[in-house]
Amino acid sequence: MSAESNPRMHAGNGLEGISIGPSEIGLVDGENGQLIYRGHDAEVLVRENCFEEVAYLLWTGRLPNEAERQELRDTIFAAMRHVSDDQSILNTLNPEAIPMDSVRSAISAWGATRHLDEGGTLADAQAALGAIAGSVALLGARRAGVTPGEIKADDSVARAYLRVMNGAEPTDAQVGALDAYLVLTAEHGMNASTFTGRVIVSTASDIGSGLVGAIGALKGKLHGGAPSHVSSMIDEIGTPENAEPWLRDKIEKKERLMGFGHRVYKTYDPRARALGEVAERLGENDERLALARHVETTALELLHEYKPDQRLYTNVEYYAAAVLETIKLDPGLYTPTFAVSRTAGWTAHMLEQIQYPRLIRPQVDYVGPMPS
Repeated sequence: MSAESNPRMHAGNGLEGISIGPSEIGLVDGENGQLIYRGHDAEVLVRENCFEEVAYLLWTGRLPNEAERQELRDTIFAAMRHVSDDQSILNTLNPEAIPMDSVRSAISAWGATRHLDEGGTLADAQAALGAIAGSVALLGARRAGVTPGEIKADDSVARAYLRVMNGAEPTDAQVGALDAYLVLTAEHGMNASTFTGRVIVSTASDIGSGLVGAIGALKGKLHGGAPSHVSSMIDEIGTPENAEPWLRDKIEKKERLMGFGHRVYKTYDPRARALGEVAERLGENDERLALARHVETTALELLHEYKPDQRLYTNVEYYAAAVLETIKLDPGLYTPTFAVSRTAGWTAHMLEQIQYPRLIRPQVDYVGPMPS
């Protein structure tokens, strides 16, 4: 049978519909538009819990009490401060480099300080979250040419991250918006970067190596790079009057509209819904948000017109861009900030893989020529 007649034989099939086994960490319900973290609805968590509490939930299966939350913050902050004290990590944070390359190098340097031949523990996962948060925040300060701010004992992770990055006190609204973004993007099932991390630790490698691989996977625009492309799209459209002709032209040229459609969700992405609410609170009476809302409505109408048989809806990247713009985050740091958030989910999956060791080794259907 040829590759053309059997879609299972195509590498382009992307392993869609193939499970690598059971997991207790996250459920992405694409049909019903629901995202579950360890039995908790992510849309409820984002209203009631901060990012570090959600990270603790992903790692341990339960939310922390107040003492555990403070202990976790202390651990994360110690790891964030360590970045600025370790010259081997600091040397990787080149403001002129592609940001995700700098972050990948920083975590590689951090991994070397853990001296792990294989595996990792909850303590390593917590330190990893602090290391990547500290690395991206310091990279942001270097890119902006500002003196990094100091972490305070009563900070949340989101507040400490913004203060270090901007060298100034963030507003409560900015902290709340970033925290919501971090919660809603912390975990999303067996996506490409999570799969990469699990494959790496399944070989009996270590968490640091798994993180380096996951960051490399997230760098790609089809996975982690979309929010900045959404911002560029809104920039190009420019005015409400230009939205329909611009979008229609892209669809007729069979070009992808960034921020629409999802591999799993066949209804409105629940993360987009929650982040849209955050954006509304932040950007009330904001012309940019009004334009984004108009572009979304127009795009959904046109996608239904041109592709009525496809279930294409707004995805998380669309309103992630709106939220990250509103807190005035450097667009070059959109994907690195996504990596900070997703480190919670990545490391939870790696710890689970370590607990139930089994080498992930899929097969491929050979369709090349045979010897004559």
